[in-house]
Amino acid sequence: MMEQYWLNMDSPLGPLRLIGSERAVSGIDMNGHRLPLGARPRPNALLRRAEQQLIEYFSGTRRDFDLPVAPVGTDFQHRIWNVLQHIPFGETRSYGEVAKAAGNPSASRAVGAACRSNPLPIIIPCHRVVGMNGRLTGFGGGLERKAWLLNHEGSDA
Repeated sequence: MMEQYWLNMDSPLGPLRLIGSERAVSGIDMNGHRLPLGARPRPNALLRRAEQQLIEYFSGTRRDFDLPVAPVGTDFQHRIWNVLQHIPFGETRSYGEVAKAAGNPSASRAVGAACRSNPLPIIIPCHRVVGMNGRLTGFGGGLERKAWLLNHEGSDA
């Protein structure tokens, strides 16, 4: 198993903890809950790069992330997270639209569960998934943060 590291950073959403190895970013914790067993509080070059890209995102100079990521999840979750990574900055999709794009149009509730399980919020933009008619619904970081992110991106939701 690859050694895991973490780095805390401040953001407009509050403190964020970035988690990853030398090869990939595997988590962003907004709530102070996630910390892999044995992870060390030692920022490495990749976590510093992720921190810089997040700073750029929050300052409005970055729309897309260019980082190796390694989210842990099921095959279905990975399919959903892949679809989420293709939702453009400033746009939203409904849970049903994401389910359809993932090849399982009747799985909108499962899409919601995959979004809740997303270990890399912001980088894998689950905040861009909204309920029918653009209603803001669940977000692991809380609806206030979801609203902030969508407003930051200029979304109509």
